[in-house]
Amino acid sequence: MKQLKAEIVAVGTELLLGQIANTNAQWLSQQLAQYGINVYNHAVVGDNLNRVEEAFLQAQNRSDIIIVTGGLGPTDDDLTREAFQQISKLEMVEHKATLDKIERYFKNHTSKMTPNNRKQARIFKGCTVLENNAGMAPGMKVELEGRVWFFLPGVPREMKRITTDEIVPFLRDLTGDEQMIKSLVLKFIGIGESTLEHELKDLIIAQSNPTIAPLAQDDGVVIRLTAKGASEKQLDELLGKTKEQILARVGGHYFGENDQTIEQVIVELLLKQNKKMAAAESLTGGMFTEKIISVSGASRVCSGGLVCYDTAIKRNILGVTEQTIQEKGTVSEACAYEMAEQIRIKFASQIGIGFTGVAGPDEMEGQPVGKVYIAISDKNGYKKVESFLFNGARSAVRKRACLKGLELLFNYLKS
Repeated sequence: MKQLKAEIVAVGTELLLGQIANTNAQWLSQQLAQYGINVYNHAVVGDNLNRVEEAFLQAQNRSDIIIVTGGLGPTDDDLTREAFQQISKLEMVEHKATLDKIERYFKNHTSKMTPNNRKQARIFKGCTVLENNAGMAPGMKVELEGRVWFFLPGVPREMKRITTDEIVPFLRDLTGDEQMIKSLVLKFIGIGESTLEHELKDLIIAQSNPTIAPLAQDDGVVIRLTAKGASEKQLDELLGKTKEQILARVGGHYFGENDQTIEQVIVELLLKQNKKMAAAESLTGGMFTEKIISVSGASRVCSGGLVCYDTAIKRNILGVTEQTIQEKGTVSEACAYEMAEQIRIKFASQIGIGFTGVAGPDEMEGQPVGKVYIAISDKNGYKKVESFLFNGARSAVRKRACLKGLELLFNYLKS
């Protein structure tokens, strides 16, 4: 089978202004990848007739399948049809079934239909009409000089519905089972991207199928494996074998895959171990507890948290001793541990975790900005306190402290 080149063209000035994200292109690329169709170009063009026409000409010259989203609405700045007519010279006609649908809509909603709404019923003569079961304007499939064009509304709900109903069957027939693509994302915590890449360097150099791509993210590092094959079984075997090779080297930092988050995994481990945790947070200000309780089922494993930002709250409400505050300070190993221990006791939990440190912008108690202490205490006498010095602005220090706390709790539960 010929290797097909696909392109996605998004029309809309709002995309260029950053008012909305181009999530349509991301979603469409994922759908095409499932059928072994490589997307070579993403284009975004504003609502200008000449520029849209130029983008369409480029797509016609370099791609086999072109999917256009946006610009099919009723207003004057919806110019997708007009631009394609310029390059194709195809006649536009009014699609009666769509016009009837639009007229029924306005009648049922007892509102007046303005003349410009008829524009949404205009299609290219001879095209395949793609029914829009989620909105007004239909999609269109047009073949032009060996290229296949799809025109879709820009509203994500409508775009996805037409793609699922009309375009996916076309792709399935086009490619058959000759080639499929599947990705698997492995997630790691407590290891940097450069270290991970170093540990896997020979595997990455020798990669062919699956491909191995390390990527840094806000909540850790991921490796995206992408395999090509003729069946789901073959894809799963290829991905599974490579996953085993990777985890044999860096499995100690692995926590999940695909859409799993570290907080989801922590909640699952707590549920399996029938344990509850509680958090005392100073510099993180409730961020850690929020992460945990964002997970469904967290009420069964999280007793709660206390934001003890002020020294008086640490002393009078939480129960950190005056001796520790006076002799060691609130930004100290001793304070972090007492916070973890006291929150565990007061909230009747098996595990307590405490956060204290200096988020900035100024140093505190002689400690530099970015100095953080995180402690874990459990009912069996387990005690662990670690100190860190994080770089970055105030928000970055707080986020990194929260992520490090998740890492420490995950490692505790895993062991």
